[in-house]
Amino acid sequence: MASGKEIRTKIKSVKNTQKITRAMEMVATSKMRKAQERMKAARPYGEKIRNVAAHLSAAFVDYTHPYLQKRDVVKRAGLITITSDKGLCGGLNTNSLRLAVNRMKDWHQNGVETSVTAIGNKGIGFMNRYGAKVLSSAHGLGDTPHLEQLVGPIKVMIDAFIAGEVDEVHLVYTRFVNTMKQEPVIEQLLPLSDNAFGEPKKGYNWEYLFEPDAKTVIDELMGRYIEALVYQAVAENISSEQAARMVAMKAATDNADNVIGGLQLLYNKTRQAAITKELSEIVSGAAAV
Repeated sequence: MASGKEIRTKIKSVKNTQKITRAMEMVATSKMRKAQERMKAARPYGEKIRNVAAHLSAAFVDYTHPYLQKRDVVKRAGLITITSDKGLCGGLNTNSLRLAVNRMKDWHQNGVETSVTAIGNKGIGFMNRYGAKVLSSAHGLGDTPHLEQLVGPIKVMIDAFIAGEVDEVHLVYTRFVNTMKQEPVIEQLLPLSDNAFGEPKKGYNWEYLFEPDAKTVIDELMGRYIEALVYQAVAENISSEQAARMVAMKAATDNADNVIGGLQLLYNKTRQAAITKELSEIVSGAAAV
């Protein structure tokens, strides 16, 4: 049995750890609220540009954007993974990366080559260890992501699609449902499918007058649409990260209470046993005299 001093040292160590986890829980709670506000603020723009793209896809336009051109045979696929830069957020990154790996295995079985764009330190490290072909990466986005930090790495994958080096591009991230639930999802980014835009109103034929011309307007709109999708995915992932970290740190704090209670009980038993032993020695000595 451990001595009383060793048990007191363990109790002190657990209490110090508990202070850290409680502080991290409070910080994650504050950051989660701010991340949710950014995520909700970005949703109206994403929904509006999604509606415009849906109406445009149903319009009579002679020009077909490269993002809408489907390949007859898919031989090469691109995967954009969005993870966190830091850990201590439960199984958030593990679940999304498991989803990505399962999709990559399915592609491999069908003879499809895979290229990866990794956003977040956890995804970069995992894909390098996994041996995936990483075309581009980004990390250090912080708690407030900026679009200019994402444009470069994403453009590498999009340019590969336009050049014919990649036939499909998919996006993996964690969607924020609520504080207790975060759902890993994988969505097709390119070519843009019909259901990606949502359902345009049936019975309407959309006609547009383009200024200066259809190509310029559609190219700009499709670029903004892809940026909105990726930014919204990053915002959703950051909200999910902070919520998962808050829950994980709360669980760690509660577990520390249980550990401290068990160690305190063990300390009391050890102390009581030491007192009983001393009393027994005193009584035995007195009886011998």
